[in-house]
Amino acid sequence: MTARTLTCQVVEVEDLTPDVFRVHLEGRAEAMAHAPGQYLEMQLDPATWVPFSIANAHGGDGRLELHIQHWPERSNSARLRELLVEARQLTLRLPGGDCVLDPDSTRPLLLLAAGTGFAQMKAIVEAALHADPEREIALWWAARERREFYLESLAREWAAQYPGVAFHGVSEQGMDDTFAAERIHGHVGRIDEALAAALDDVSGYDVYLSGSPGMVYACVDVLASLGLEPSRVFSDVFAYAPREPLVPTLGSLVREKRA
Repeated sequence: MTARTLTCQVVEVEDLTPDVFRVHLEGRAEAMAHAPGQYLEMQLDPATWVPFSIANAHGGDGRLELHIQHWPERSNSARLRELLVEARQLTLRLPGGDCVLDPDSTRPLLLLAAGTGFAQMKAIVEAALHADPEREIALWWAARERREFYLESLAREWAAQYPGVAFHGVSEQGMDDTFAAERIHGHVGRIDEALAAALDDVSGYDVYLSGSPGMVYACVDVLASLGLEPSRVFSDVFAYAPREPLVPTLGSLVREKRA
């Protein structure tokens, strides 16, 4: 899709946690069209555009959902919060990004997100389950502590409603005994370490990642040692923070470990 600039209305701003809020936007349905996994850019002033993953699959109703991390100490964050609460209209540029759900693939999905990277994965999950409610989906969501899983209840609903969905929460600061349930698993530590401990073979999966470059490439390196197919891994990080190679060979990983 070609990116376009448009105006939309702010319908609702909702606090999900003290640190994350959800925004619902509304505009002309055809103008708000996007593929699952894409992002938009919001104009703060004539010189400042801020990107956000679109957190819902396109439903044809002209509504978009965003999940925004609030950083009180950052001036752009405070300006954005004020703008969203007070503005009647916003200027957007969308859609952007090539990390989108492949509509022709039926392979199992391995979705890895850190923090509000969950927004991008939410759109992908919604689209995948709409197309095939039996699709096998493993959703891994990393945070520093459990309270940062700001839509944990939704991930639990997916696991309860769809037999192919499994939800893995990864907390660096620990996970209590109340987290685990059927198809719901808790892990302690970094997400790349949790993947290495829990998985054996990912060669049959389509893999999507959303997080910082450090998080994404740490996970890619682990998955490369587990049979990751380079042509079946997707992340926006590959476009704005590329490395060579994006996915290392198993041989190079062995050499690095020995060195």
